[in-house]
Amino acid sequence: MFGEPGTHVHTVLGSCIAICLWHPVLHIGGMCHFVLPFRPKGTPVTTEYDGRYGDEAMTLFDQAIKLHQTNYSDYQGKIFGGANMFGKSAKSEEDLIGERNAAKAMQLLMERKVEINVVHVGEQGHRRIAMDVGSGDVWVKHESTNDAPSMQSQSGKI
Repeated sequence: MFGEPGTHVHTVLGSCIAICLWHPVLHIGGMCHFVLPFRPKGTPVTTEYDGRYGDEAMTLFDQAIKLHQTNYSDYQGKIFGGANMFGKSAKSEEDLIGERNAAKAMQLLMERKVEINVVHVGEQGHRRIAMDVGSGDVWVKHESTNDAPSMQSQSGKI
């Protein structure tokens, strides 16, 4: 989703990642939400990009950036999500998907030379986020599944 002032984008994240991009001069930007870093082998390829995969979600951002005649270096980036949804005993590849998603998000933004202002990833539990495209503000509510009372809920504007 890419929009102009007045656009608000909301999502809920577990091991998924949301990347928020915001242009501080033009007050445009958007959010992508991806489930996996890339399309798994054997998954049918269509003629359209699938935003469920990190590399393809960024290709959709590439198109929006080009459409608005801007450059990635003019944007600020924020990354959210990538939680461990299986508890502290995570050991299998599937259990580490949040870490792999977060690493992919960082890689994608660094390759495009986006200034990364916020990285709110990892831990356990889920996050609810809302982005105001006009201001670039993102509100986060993180609810942990971990037993530590101080980590049960965090919320605020980032």
